Amino acid sequence: MNKAELIDAIAADAGISKAAAKKALDSVTNSISSTLSSGGRVSLIGFGTFSVSERSAREGRNPSTGATIKIPAKKVAKFKAGAELTGKLN
Repeated sequence: MNKAELIDAIAADAGISKAAAKKALDSVTNSISSTLSSGGRVSLIGFGTFSVSERSAREGRNPSTGATIKIPAKKVAKFKAGAELTGKLN
């Protein structure tokens, strides 16, 4: 499912226009992004938790040449599915 299909599904499920569904989805993604960028966590009970994790610097290999390269430390977004979502997947 891509963003357009998700907007269509939200609009149909909530009985709202596609424009309103797009605004709502954009608002949710912007809120999650801004919270994560400030180092916070977003917990949606039954769905899951979005958080930020730090990856330390490490050495890797260029697959085409085999040369060793340095991979810098960085922060990455992480998602852990909640129990209710996990139960629906099994």
